[in-house]
Amino acid sequence: MAGRDDGTPRREAGAGEQTGWAEELLDHLRPTARDVRGVVAWLAGAVQAAVSLPDGAGRLLAGTRTPLDEDLVADITAGRIASAALEDRGRHLRLVRVERPHPAPAAVLAVARAEPFDRRAFDIVTRTAQVVELLLADQESTAAGLRLRRATSDLRLAILQLLMVEDTVSARRVAAGLWPGLLDTDTACVYVVESSPEERDRLAEECLSVTGERALVVRCPAMDGHVIVLTPREAAGQELRALVGRFPGVFLGGSARQSLARTATAYGQAVSALAVARFRPQQAAVYAERTHPERLMDPAALRGWTARVLRPLDALPHHTRAELLATTRLGLEFTAVNTAKVLGVSRNTVRARMDRVEGLLRTDFADLTVRATVHLALNAQAGLGPDQQGLDQDVAGGGAGRPGGARLTDLLAGPALRAWADDLLGRLEPDARNLRRTLRTWIAVGGNAERAAQSLGVHAQTVREHVRSAEPVLERQLLAAGSDLYEVVLAHLAAGDLDQPLLHGTKPDHPDSPVHR
Repeated sequence: MAGRDDGTPRREAGAGEQTGWAEELLDHLRPTARDVRGVVAWLAGAVQAAVSLPDGAGRLLAGTRTPLDEDLVADITAGRIASAALEDRGRHLRLVRVERPHPAPAAVLAVARAEPFDRRAFDIVTRTAQVVELLLADQESTAAGLRLRRATSDLRLAILQLLMVEDTVSARRVAAGLWPGLLDTDTACVYVVESSPEERDRLAEECLSVTGERALVVRCPAMDGHVIVLTPREAAGQELRALVGRFPGVFLGGSARQSLARTATAYGQAVSALAVARFRPQQAAVYAERTHPERLMDPAALRGWTARVLRPLDALPHHTRAELLATTRLGLEFTAVNTAKVLGVSRNTVRARMDRVEGLLRTDFADLTVRATVHLALNAQAGLGPDQQGLDQDVAGGGAGRPGGARLTDLLAGPALRAWADDLLGRLEPDARNLRRTLRTWIAVGGNAERAAQSLGVHAQTVREHVRSAEPVLERQLLAAGSDLYEVVLAHLAAGDLDQPLLHGTKPDHPDSPVHR
């Protein structure tokens, strides 16, 4: 202790006090406490001063804005001088240059106080400037890493969207730069992993880790809790099953192996399998290769009929035709909103494309029998190679050994298909509530419970309960439009329970159909 001239005791900073403030400052470098604003606020309290951290562009990074000489600040940020100390209008100022990672402009740590800077205050300001420099560099590095991860995630989504519209050539070109060899394959499987939205980012990183980044891992743009994984590797399925087994509340649905051009079909299969996985103890399921109605139809007749149904689209440019077909295929499986998110377009674009297909086919997608029939044609078309598609266009007018080619009634009239339909719908007969009648009526009015209720003379909630009760009996989802529902519609058509759809005629008006909306 030493006395000042006025007799008041004066205390110089000792080694203990030096250690104290230094430890406090170093605490701000801990991973959980790295905050430039916190350091600047600490400095203001430590030296009893007003502190600001502006950059060379005049933007305040932290602290409180303090009037400063602009020319002096420009000299420091430009590197002409490293620091400055001055007295200005009763304030004692200390300005120190703080470097930032290129290309961000340098900043100035400006400290203004009423008392002159003693050795302690000078040291604190100098050391704090070094800590701020480190934190800004760490902050920029973290931000750059985040931008890189976001860009990579956006690129993965763009590749998936190209595959969804069957543009495999462009998808391979985009993927080749970052993931060489990933899409050097003709076939792949699609998996959908479901978790809570809060856990999805961590789950996506886990999927990347277990697959060794040898898969296309995408955060689903339509469902907040879904991660989509496309992989050509057989082992990836087992790796993902092991992953979901470690986490409660996480489920996995997988598709059958499909060509890359049928990625949209594989995605639909994975979503369907996911619904089953939620009720399985192992939390995972793969799409069941059950008997589908198209497999019971005469292949040549089906190809010829498909080509004839889709012939109105043949005059379009190839890329336009592929875009319309892919959008319609997804639009028949999912809502317009979710289809738009998956494809990366607006829902108005999805509706406009589907409206265009409706116009070209001269039909109405509000009619469930029409949707099921067009869905059949689109799936049959997607299963053909380019050579087969060209051949079938040539024979579309004369397939099935008859002038004009096979009609839908011919496809549905085969004994195998009729037996399948009778067996499927016959499962509903034992229920005393007459579920088959309710389901038939509900389908006939476009899946509208209110209109079905009016026709049957019951409450709309009763219709919904009957349809929901039919789902476990038929082992198919009905209330959500998609492949399961369309198979049941085809079964009704094959059994003669519903009228044949109009693909070339006046559109019936079903403006209130929930499926159409």
